[in-house]
Amino acid sequence: MNRKRMVDVIQSVLASAFGVQKSENYHRDVQEGRPSQYITAGIIATVIFVLSLIGIVELVLYFN
Repeated sequence: MNRKRMVDVIQSVLASAFGVQKSENYHRDVQEGRPSQYITAGIIATVIFVLSLIGIVELVLYFN
């Protein structure tokens, strides 16, 4: 997978997570992409999101 394709996967995952994925991009992803790419990127994005929330809560509790 080349670099541009990885960027496309990341953009699609983030757009889907925020609910702003265009219908045409969704259909393109389903036709062109491999599910494993999107599943892996989604899991990584979710882990980063959860860890950042935990970090923010820890900071708030530390300074409270």
